[in-house]
Amino acid sequence: MKRLIDIMMEEKRDVLLSVLFGVLAGLTSVALFGLSGFMISKSALQPPLYIITIMTALLKLFGAAKAGSRYAERYVSHRATFTILSNLRVSFYEKLEPLAPRIFGKYRSGDLLARIVGDVETLQNFFLRVFYPPLVLVIVFLSTVLFTMFYSVWIALVLLAGLLFTGFIIPGLLSLKQRNVMRGVRAKRAQLSTETTELLYGFRDLKLHQKLDKKQGQLLEMANSYAGEQEKEGVQAAASQSLNAAAALFVSFMVLVLGAYFVTIGELDGLLLAMLVMISLTVFDNAVPMALFPAHFEETRQASSRLFSVVDEPAPAPKKQRLDEERAFSIELKNVTFTYPGEERPALQDVSFKLPAGTKTAIVGPSGSGKSTVLQLLLDMYAVEHGDLFIGETSIRDIQSESIWSQTNVMLQANHFFYGTIKDNLQIAREDVTDEEMKEALRVVELPFSLDDPVLEGAENVSGGEKQRLALARVLLKRARIWLLDEPSSSLDVLTEGRMFNHLLKAAEKDTLLLISHRLTGLEKMDQIIVMENGRIAEAGSFGELMAKQGYFYELKQMERQVIE
Repeated sequence: MKRLIDIMMEEKRDVLLSVLFGVLAGLTSVALFGLSGFMISKSALQPPLYIITIMTALLKLFGAAKAGSRYAERYVSHRATFTILSNLRVSFYEKLEPLAPRIFGKYRSGDLLARIVGDVETLQNFFLRVFYPPLVLVIVFLSTVLFTMFYSVWIALVLLAGLLFTGFIIPGLLSLKQRNVMRGVRAKRAQLSTETTELLYGFRDLKLHQKLDKKQGQLLEMANSYAGEQEKEGVQAAASQSLNAAAALFVSFMVLVLGAYFVTIGELDGLLLAMLVMISLTVFDNAVPMALFPAHFEETRQASSRLFSVVDEPAPAPKKQRLDEERAFSIELKNVTFTYPGEERPALQDVSFKLPAGTKTAIVGPSGSGKSTVLQLLLDMYAVEHGDLFIGETSIRDIQSESIWSQTNVMLQANHFFYGTIKDNLQIAREDVTDEEMKEALRVVELPFSLDDPVLEGAENVSGGEKQRLALARVLLKRARIWLLDEPSSSLDVLTEGRMFNHLLKAAEKDTLLLISHRLTGLEKMDQIIVMENGRIAEAGSFGELMAKQGYFYELKQMERQVIE
């Protein structure tokens, strides 16, 4: 909550104005109805016309002031709320972005979506319903109590007791019951969002395996459960508001009874009784909404807790070094050991190798041997636990991630394509890329697309091989001096793979290239081949050296030949 308040106080001016206009609206409302009550009583005694005229003018003045201040309060408070939400989203994203992609190993995408969207939207209630309304309530109530003391100390004490009960004691007791209800709503919403996301992502597989009805039934049960929790929340809120309203009316009734008693014994002027009753009825208009304060407080507390827990991981220390010089850097791993968060088995164990600048290296091995993990560490997606990794002569611990990404041509196993056109998806390679360059890249990768051809969400209208070649075209357009390629041809046929491989070697002729592959064809042109197994380097050398050794690589090559034959 402290972090939420810190973000909110960035809009200190609007916060103060909201409180000011809220207090003015509350006080003018009390003054308007109090004067109305006094005017009714006074009119019964047929006072001079100028008295009625003055009181009527004051009523119009208070009415206009009430409407104006209430409008100003709503305008400023909502403007502050939207600005605070904007600041909150930006602040949250700035903390979240450095944690990607490892954050996905801790949270499911549906749960993250529920937090980023739902919980942030919930926090709009913090300022509007939790922070400044109690301040306005206390100021207006205390001002009213002080005014009432000039006429009757006992009635002022009754109003003060009413403030304590309707503003603090009753909401405080209700908050204990509300907490469990709100926790259930949050948990059910996160579960529903997560399972809905799973259904949408896995719709095709569920349909093919005839499990769609079962999954839909489970989702419907979760939706009904979530609706039930919301119903409990609504019933609880309605009951709380009714209880607070009843308490407020009881206090006003006590003011009427006590005031009538003081009039009969001569301790209170009868002309003031209607004014005091009207004041008590009006001032509690600000207290009745406090019945919902526990619900909004608990809701925002849990939302802020869920939201900030995502980014509670310690931020990495800022890095200062940049790879500004556009050249082919060397790459070196020294005794690197790494384990993914939440796992016990190390993905890499004491891995050491060096890629001299301008050389071509392939890392091969069976699935799960740690090949792609090397690439993740080189891209600074995860931090090296033990050992060190160097790009050029600089440790990756000191290099800014953005600098690494700007100096590398990266092609991953799963490449994302945005909804739009072929041109839109190629332009992200480089800001100054021209249409002619994009057309030439499409020609090189043998794609019969035009720049205006559409790309659907998830590139559903593009085949697996076309996706890889489109990703390759994007890589060719970037023109960085370090190439990091993870299974760039796994969906291509052998002939197309050979042609694409030749294009890659030609484009990266003077650059440092690292190829991750489980296929062993075309590796004769590599300067170095590193064979990995179970997170360790099994052997390394040139293609000829490894074949002559007749070790693990030789066995893999023989098995591949048998499969092809």
